Amino acid sequence: MAEVKMNNQAVLDKLQLKFADAIFNVSEPHDMLTLTTTKDKVIDVIQFLYNDEELKFRFLTDICGVHYPEQELALGVIYHLHSLTNNIRIRIKVFLPESTPRIKTLTGLFLGANWMERETYDFFGIIFEGHPDLRRILNVDDMVAFPMRKEFPLEDPNRTDKNDDYFGR
Repeated sequence: MAEVKMNNQAVLDKLQLKFADAIFNVSEPHDMLTLTTTKDKVIDVIQFLYNDEELKFRFLTDICGVHYPEQELALGVIYHLHSLTNNIRIRIKVFLPESTPRIKTLTGLFLGANWMERETYDFFGIIFEGHPDLRRILNVDDMVAFPMRKEFPLEDPNRTDKNDDYFGR
């Protein structure tokens, strides 16, 4: 019997079979399987991708945050995983309310998630429950804002050392 080559559709089929309605908004921008799940299911989905003997998504490429203030669930956590064995990448999105941006940590499965989650917390204020050392990693400790949220201006409007006329703005 010929071995079936793993591809995005095969990964999606396995996920939909196991998690049914918890997988939605599926797309393939630039041939990368992209899907959304819920905060209650995301760790189970990633654990399944990791443990499945065919899929073997055992490399965590990145965790990052996004902020869409116009959405009801305004803050998002984006996970990028890679199956080196099958040379397939997947992007998993989870969205959270701004009022309670809490999600379980992934550090129990990927030790490398530690600093990625700290950076996401530092810039977006997303709290990773169960994280062993969730504190700021790049910004000053006493900072009260989360600078990548869109409610904060890109530049300080009080700066006097820049004249936008020189830059055509």
